[in-house]
Amino acid sequence: MPPADGTDPVEPALHEADMGLGALAARLVPLGEGRFKLDGAAGWMQGRTMYGGAAASIAYAAAVKAFPGLPPLRAAQVGFVAPVGEHLEAEAVMLRQGRSVAQVETSLYCDGALVQRTLWLFGAGRGSNGSVAARIEPELVQPEDSPSLGSTDMAPAFTARMDMRRADPAGGSPHGTIRRWVRLKDRADLDPVAELVGIGDALPPGSARAMERLGPISSITWALTILGEVPATREGWWLLETSSNHMGNGFSSETLRLWNSEGVEVMHGLQSVAVFG
Repeated sequence: MPPADGTDPVEPALHEADMGLGALAARLVPLGEGRFKLDGAAGWMQGRTMYGGAAASIAYAAAVKAFPGLPPLRAAQVGFVAPVGEHLEAEAVMLRQGRSVAQVETSLYCDGALVQRTLWLFGAGRGSNGSVAARIEPELVQPEDSPSLGSTDMAPAFTARMDMRRADPAGGSPHGTIRRWVRLKDRADLDPVAELVGIGDALPPGSARAMERLGPISSITWALTILGEVPATREGWWLLETSSNHMGNGFSSETLRLWNSEGVEVMHGLQSVAVFG
């Protein structure tokens, strides 16, 4: 019901702790020359740093806002240089734009210090000289048939913004591997690629299952490739897997894979992780 004075009702301001990734991207304030400012991302913090997928999603949003009309994203190389805080500045620079491929570099800064740098590769589709289909996951248990994960005191705060369900294949996951169905609770105003970037780093590394004692872990780099152009899935559910290729000397090499609800792999990645404790 409208107010008695006849004025339009005022929508309550969305608290920064309740903002989805789409709302965060919309909050980027242009400063000119490919630079943006973002104040307030409290709901996506994990300790003293922002969840890596959220920081990468903000960087992606800065790239597409700075250079409208980019072709589809094909790949990215994300460098987590230092902890990303709630308040930051983003800068997007066009390194090269050819007839079909554009390479954009984004940098995130907190208090004037570089905290994340990413190279984004965008490429228009063209006639293909042959084809290889994306892999199909044969042992697919749908999310509605998978047990939900309850929140725990040890889970990072940002995981409350996601629905997660166990998705270990029949017989269990191999040593050093974690697999989950993941869905963002708030998917408003996100394009499909922004959604993938936003959840692609949501799981702990598979090496967490091989740790002999509890201790902190931290992503250092994340290289990802999008398989196809317009990834789609049912009701927002994506199947994620992290698997350690080698763990030792305080580091782990991880393969990250992401499938849609039909079991088609839509993103493939490689990550370097520091293992402490």
